[in-house]
Amino acid sequence: MQKMKRLSVLFLVIILFSACSEYQKVLNKGATEDQYKMGTKLYEEGKYNKAIQLFEKVTPKYQRKPQMERIQYMVAESNYKTKNYDLASYYFNRFIGNYPNSSKIEEASYLAAHSYYLAAPKSTLDQADTQKALTAFQGFIDKYPESDKIAEANKFYDELSKRLEKKAFDNAKHYYKTENYRAAIVALDIFLEDNFGTVYKEEALSYKFLASYELGMRSIFTKKEERLNDALSTYNKFQKRFPDSKKTKEIENLFENLNKELKLHKEQQAKYKTNGL
Repeated sequence: MQKMKRLSVLFLVIILFSACSEYQKVLNKGATEDQYKMGTKLYEEGKYNKAIQLFEKVTPKYQRKPQMERIQYMVAESNYKTKNYDLASYYFNRFIGNYPNSSKIEEASYLAAHSYYLAAPKSTLDQADTQKALTAFQGFIDKYPESDKIAEANKFYDELSKRLEKKAFDNAKHYYKTENYRAAIVALDIFLEDNFGTVYKEEALSYKFLASYELGMRSIFTKKEERLNDALSTYNKFQKRFPDSKKTKEIENLFENLNKELKLHKEQQAKYKTNGL
């Protein structure tokens, strides 16, 4: 029994070695047609890394030939399957540009967008790939509204939109955290204008009020009244929009401080006028 097991293992090793040797032989010294055939066979077997190496060999020889359409698609999908998403999106887009009438064009369009999606980082990092994915998914949704992938495309689009929304809010909030209050107010205004129905509206308005409060309270004398009034206006907007907010108590205390500061400031203005200063 043990002898049979050893023979089986040995036989398997020989087969694997032979297959490996054959692959290396075709890769390094095989005819272009043999490399194409083996690359296609390995691709169909799911051995994508080996297939890619063979396709790289044959690509220059098949330029402007009918086989090139299939090669480009297999290269793109092989990179997608091996999680080389940057390369996958690049090759899918090349395929789309080179073969707009291909029977694979719809699938390639979806996989190009999905490659960008899978390459896109978390919301705290650079969002270039996220924006590319959004654009690609929007293009797919517009062009193939009847596709069986449309539900997935819409789901991914919504997820990516929320990711960019969070990134924009975090950026605006960062200005407040670093005490750059004027920049925080501008960034939060832009965020609220660009994301009208955002889930972060309450928090964004509260941060805008806090930034306005700090800017007004710390302002130089000549700009103090205007900035205090701006902060009070922001408070009124927040209270009108979110009367039952959990932040109401904290904000009401600051509102009282603003009114006291504004009253004191006006008294100082009147005093300076009386004294001719």
